[in-house]
Amino acid sequence: MFTIYPAIDLRNGRVVRLLQGDPSQQITYSDDPSAVAARWVSEGATWLHVVNLDGALGDQAAGRANRRALQDVRRGVSAKIQFGGGLRDINDVQAAFDAGADRVVLGTAAVENPKLVADALARFGPERIVVGLDSRDGIIVTRGWRHATQMTAIELGSLMREMGVVHALYTEVGRDGMMAGVAAELTAALAQLTSLQVIASGGVRNLDDIRELMQYASRGVSGVVVGRALYEGALSLKAALQMIVAEG
Repeated sequence: MFTIYPAIDLRNGRVVRLLQGDPSQQITYSDDPSAVAARWVSEGATWLHVVNLDGALGDQAAGRANRRALQDVRRGVSAKIQFGGGLRDINDVQAAFDAGADRVVLGTAAVENPKLVADALARFGPERIVVGLDSRDGIIVTRGWRHATQMTAIELGSLMREMGVVHALYTEVGRDGMMAGVAAELTAALAQLTSLQVIASGGVRNLDDIRELMQYASRGVSGVVVGRALYEGALSLKAALQMIVAEG
């Protein structure tokens, strides 16, 4: 089943959105992550995508507030939680699971410390590990999307698949938070070329974008993370979930 992951991006314990990942372009939506999570679950969400933005940006002190928010969200909802941001070693991964995550996203670590991915796969299993393939113009970026690498998303995805990774989160950074449309064909090509199950992220505007991604489910596009379009009312989560059932 194609899955919609409502995004709950956390900065200092608040629900926010950064345009193209830029900390200076922040939109704050709520001071109560638990209430936001409960809203999306009440509308039918079975998964939530929770991100510790401060952790991704290297601010561990502020990141502690986000980890507390994760615990609060976990206590309040029955939906599964996918959690990422600033997970740099196996202790971070274990702490995320202890705080209530069902699945973790490893992005920067997949580039800088692939052994962590291997260790996490061995310890927790491939269903609980997602590799973040964050790309700007086809090139992988790390550390809160501020540092460009020399690898393409396809190269990193293929390497991760060889290690035993099953799930990936592909974000086209230039589209993130911009409601400018999804990179459906690029996401499908990545899934097909790497044999990963790929969750799309970035640019969702409306039902048509969800429908376009769904067309590639047979090629390995397994879901989509949606943020700003939900928070600003451009997309109804209930309507999107109903469409998946009707057309999926």
